[in-house]
This record gives sequence, structure tokens and C-alpha cells, in this order.
Amino acid sequence: MEEIKIQTKKREEFIDITKEIEKKIEGHTGIVFLQVPHTTAAITINENADPTVETDMIRKLKELIPKNDDYEHLEGNSDSHLKTSLFGSTQIIYVENGNINLGTWQGIFFCEFDGPRNRNLQIKKI
Repeated sequence: MEEIKIQTKKREEFIDITKEIEKKIEGHTGIVFLQVPHTTAAITINENADPTVETDMIRKLKELIPKNDDYEHLEGNSDSHLKTSLFGSTQIIYVENGNINLGTWQGIFFCEFDGPRNRNLQIKKI
């Protein structure tokens, strides 16, 4: 297993990590399992051609799951846990000769919901 270290800068952000993953899987053919070992961060695949997609997603998430609500969890980050559960902590991608099988406009994003923090992404090639 390998890891990518990620330093997030905002409380909520989507970081395109496609290129970092491509470096880690150079020459590999098979599947790659990606896992975020954190309860307030996630991973997703979405459009990486237009940065307004990220802006729209974060705005809508804040509307749907506000930071301050009638939560019982005392740490003040219940919204982060909920957002993480919606997105999920894993992705499986198919790889052929080091090339990720993604659509033309797709990229792999690390989703931060309780930053800024030092994070890890685990990568397992199969």
C-alpha cells in the first residue's frame, strides 16, 4: 500500500488529485483501490474541467447540511461527518498501462469537510 499526503487549506474544498494518483500507478494495469482513512474527508470522481462545479457542490452541500444545526455531536463538526458519509471514503478505478480509465471531463477529488488539516489517501494496486 502507498499513501499520498494532502495538506488542505480550507474547511471545505475539493482537491483534484488525479495527477498525484497517476504518478503512483505509473505502468500499472489492473484496479486501484483508493481509501480515505478519515471520518470528515472523502473521495469522489466528478468533472475537473470547470472549477465552478466545485463551487456549486460546496454551496449546495452547505445549504443541505449546514454547519450549525440541532446536532448532538459535541465536536462541532457533525455536518462534516454527514457530508463524508454521503460521498464515501473509497473509490475503485480501472487502470490500463498506467492510464486511469476516466471520462474526458472526469477527475479524482479529495473532499475536505473539516479542514484545514494534514490528510492521507491510501492507494492499493491490485
